[in-house]
Amino acid sequence: MTGVILAVAAGALIGLALGALGGGGSVLAVPALIYLLGFGPVGATTAALVIVALTSATALAAHAREGQVRWRTGLLFAAAGVLPAILGGALAAHVPGALLTAAFAVVAGAAAVCMLRCRRRAEAAGAVRPGRAVAAGAGLGGVTGFVGVGGGFLAVPALVQVLGMRMRAAVGTSLLVITVNSLAALASRAGTVADLDWAVVGPFTGVAVLGASAGKRLGARVSGDALQRIFAVVLLAVAAFMLVDAVA
Repeated sequence: MTGVILAVAAGALIGLALGALGGGGSVLAVPALIYLLGFGPVGATTAALVIVALTSATALAAHAREGQVRWRTGLLFAAAGVLPAILGGALAAHVPGALLTAAFAVVAGAAAVCMLRCRRRAEAAGAVRPGRAVAAGAGLGGVTGFVGVGGGFLAVPALVQVLGMRMRAAVGTSLLVITVNSLAALASRAGTVADLDWAVVGPFTGVAVLGASAGKRLGARVSGDALQRIFAVVLLAVAAFMLVDAVA
């Protein structure tokens, strides 16, 4: 019963992050699954992909209804990451748990530092260069598959900084990228999905889906910069804890 309560609480937080920021769900879900719910690193990253794929797909529909998804750019970005995501997922199954945890912590820490220090490009709706979208998408896909994240916490900065997309459109488009990348990474881990503790993963996912709707409303009322800074500080603390734990 305690596990279900913790799963519900964590799911609400993950849903809020995805709905408000267009990312950050899996980067919080993985440590929650490991340290609060007792999952191993491989099981946690697989469960996180399931949770985030379903939550992102639901949130994507809401953003699409408001015209805040750039489908052509998002699909190009996501398609470039499908093969790297599958390869990264296959590789992760053969990597020691401690190394996988450390890699996750390093990626999360780097993303947090970028959120705090990198300046956004001016929000201008210029033409997107396909080469840039493919390169950024492929890199993100590899990271998604290997460390078991949807990649939204990296996709949003990439869509804004590399492709010059407006922030609201980047949030919506990132949900498309997260959904595709998560499903691609799950395809390489299909044999481990049935072994998940669905009594925990089910409630976790259900509450995350509901939380995403609330997060979308929160994102419309609170400054995007303020939300991003708060999330970055939390992310940096989580990354530091996981890195210490992995090398201890």
